[in-house]
Amino acid sequence: MSSTDLGMPAVAPRGVGHLRGEQSFPAAARTALADSQLRRNLGHATRTIRTKRASVVAELDDWEQLRLAGEALKTATMARLDEHLERLEKAVQARGGVVHWARDANEANAIVTGLVAATGESEVVKVKSMATQEIGLNEALEAAGITAHETDLAELIVQLGGDMPSHILVPAIHRNRAEIRDIFLREMPGVDPQLTTEPRRLAMAARAHLRERFLRAKVAISGANFGVADTGTLLVAESEGNGRMCLTLPDTLITVMGIEKVVPTWQDLEVFLQLLPRSSTGERMNPYNSAWTGVTPGDGPQTFHLVLLDNGRTAALADEMGRTALHCIRCSACLNVCPVYERAGGHAYGSVYPGPIGAVLSPQLTGVEDNASLPYASSLCGACFDACPVRIDIPSLLVRLRARHVDEQRSAHRVPSAEALSMAAAAWVMASPTRFAAAEKASRAARLLGRASGRISALPPPLSAWTASRDAPRPPAETFREWWARNRGAS
Repeated sequence: MSSTDLGMPAVAPRGVGHLRGEQSFPAAARTALADSQLRRNLGHATRTIRTKRASVVAELDDWEQLRLAGEALKTATMARLDEHLERLEKAVQARGGVVHWARDANEANAIVTGLVAATGESEVVKVKSMATQEIGLNEALEAAGITAHETDLAELIVQLGGDMPSHILVPAIHRNRAEIRDIFLREMPGVDPQLTTEPRRLAMAARAHLRERFLRAKVAISGANFGVADTGTLLVAESEGNGRMCLTLPDTLITVMGIEKVVPTWQDLEVFLQLLPRSSTGERMNPYNSAWTGVTPGDGPQTFHLVLLDNGRTAALADEMGRTALHCIRCSACLNVCPVYERAGGHAYGSVYPGPIGAVLSPQLTGVEDNASLPYASSLCGACFDACPVRIDIPSLLVRLRARHVDEQRSAHRVPSAEALSMAAAAWVMASPTRFAAAEKASRAARLLGRASGRISALPPPLSAWTASRDAPRPPAETFREWWARNRGAS
């Protein structure tokens, strides 16, 4: 395919990839909240990353100006996304690369598995890639008889453990060193049985395991942090060097990139390569920034394919406000400051994109009703907006998606739901000062339920829907109206 006509906006297909969970967020979160080790792992890791990020961000006097610049660049790019993608395609082709367009996960998986099969190889090495996780590429390759070896250390831990990523930047954030050692001892061939939990020893074991695969691999698969439309250059930012090995040693390189990752010019990278490392790993710059442009004879892969992935992105792009979720540069800063994510972990979201950004991005890629609980997985505290390096207004997007869910439910069901009836009753009570005052007085009867702790942990239906996941405060002995009349009534 060599056209940017991706058809009418369509959501990501069901039954393929990792954008939908088997459970709603509340149900999955209950399981996570019961795991005290998970909460300790998450709390320690997110606090460490937050502290590092705060330190390096404080070094820049113009941090807010950089955020505004990143926001403006993303807004302008999304407004002319089709033009930038066409320029990117032409530039890649002019430098010896081949461009493929994939409407959804099924098309992308078919393209990549076909390209690998055409080489005659039965294994590939992979750079950490959210896009390939999103479409379930590893499963598609396995079904085609092709083994994919994850080379990012955290992705390797997840793969060997038969697990799923729980964080955008640190997929194995839910594992501690003892758990990682046990996985290596159980799943890694030839590992030293005396392996300890010392980070250096764990890294050395992973390095020895991966080096063999790097040296024999003929095909590599990567994602891309950015694609430069002017030159056809793709860029991967990483911390370990495994990406550099994948991008230089194999004969064939296949890159899967979401269409929103394009930037118009090299100059735009000046902004994003300052925002990304500080917001993600708390570093001034990424240890490895690998950029490649097409094919260079005698140097690096001699065959290069770029797969441009839609998979619901044009559906998000069609929403003037919702498209701001596509501005995300996958730094994960919003996850590290989110009180909900810190307690529930990434698996509870059921999507490869967890946390606040996942709560707005996943429903737009799949359709709101396929991820209806995610927009409610937030306290709307606003910490995610303050942390976002490109100023995505996640709280406003969450409220918008909640409203869309309510509207879709209302149009789909003629009989009002219990929630709708409750809201209607509350609106009727609050519309009248007399009725509201009477309700305040009646609420004092609930004081009997919270005598011991000052909180109410269980209420009868339909109010039990509230206390199933949070305590209700014990009503005061005196209403505000009564206090005002007693203290200020004469004046």
